[in-house]
Amino acid sequence: MSPTLARRLPAVLVAGVLTLSIAACGSQPPATSTAQTGSAAQQPAASAFPVTIEHKFGKTEIKTEPRRVVSLGLTDQDAMLALGVRPVGATAWFGEQPYSNWPWADSKWGDARAEVISDGNQVQYEKVAALRPDLIIGQYAQVTQEQYDKLSQIAPVVAQNAKFEDYSTPWREMTTTIGKALGKEAEAKKLIAGTEAKFAEIRKAHPEFEGKKVIVADSPAAGQYGAFAPADPRTVLMTELGFKVDDKLSGQTKDGKPIMFGDERLDLLDTDVLVLMPPDKASIDRVKGTPVYQKLQVATGDRVVYLPYTEPPAGVALTFATVLSIPYALDQMVPALSQAAKKKQ
Repeated sequence: MSPTLARRLPAVLVAGVLTLSIAACGSQPPATSTAQTGSAAQQPAASAFPVTIEHKFGKTEIKTEPRRVVSLGLTDQDAMLALGVRPVGATAWFGEQPYSNWPWADSKWGDARAEVISDGNQVQYEKVAALRPDLIIGQYAQVTQEQYDKLSQIAPVVAQNAKFEDYSTPWREMTTTIGKALGKEAEAKKLIAGTEAKFAEIRKAHPEFEGKKVIVADSPAAGQYGAFAPADPRTVLMTELGFKVDDKLSGQTKDGKPIMFGDERLDLLDTDVLVLMPPDKASIDRVKGTPVYQKLQVATGDRVVYLPYTEPPAGVALTFATVLSIPYALDQMVPALSQAAKKKQ
């Protein structure tokens, strides 16, 4: 499923009917796939707990260090892995990578393999309960009140912050919140500082990015396009490089969902620099062959940066927009962004 199509659903975590009672599942033996934390030097200090975290549905108290964590959000596992915690359960947003072991995260998993508790469309409550988690985290997510109530019967739940649109939790917020929940706040701050330093380095090296208008979009199939919201993490990352979101998107998006349209509205993608994410390299030729697309100034001016979701997964890295995937995404796209930004309009 493409990220655009997944994000069009009313809720990524669709409430399902439990086939087994939560109490019954909780009495089952623990799953063989277990969480593993880092070395003793990385263990949370006892003084980090108890900790209370505010979120969309109130406050959640975490009394002791969590040992078995379920990653409910689409990309939350990246921040956990960066902090040395391997979740026992995770969402497989892209079916091609059932354990989310992309190049930027693969080595962090080691021999551990999380139980897939959601495919990005439906959460399997009975699987979550069978894992006997002591904490459930959903940051890059659209957890609903009903889902929160059901999951809270299994373990404490840290849902997304109401300050941000669903599916729009910024990477800093995600890393900070997850670090706090895991008792690794200091480590989270170091990760954030390191990533911010990389952005600052790129901005200094590429003044051509400053003030250029940008739109991030994808095209999952012929005649289908989506322009991502200004608050979408993909778009926000562009602003961290010095770009500014094209104001033609103002008021066009709602609840963090992209604008969806066909060939007849490709004018929405005409901007200073367009970052376009087709499914794969073969789809780039399909987009380029579209007559309406060929007339866009951004296309004729060669100011489009193509980041396919696969081969390599540069588009996925930008889509994840996590403290782990950001360095990979930047390495893949900055040279092309620089060439596009230097083109005359």
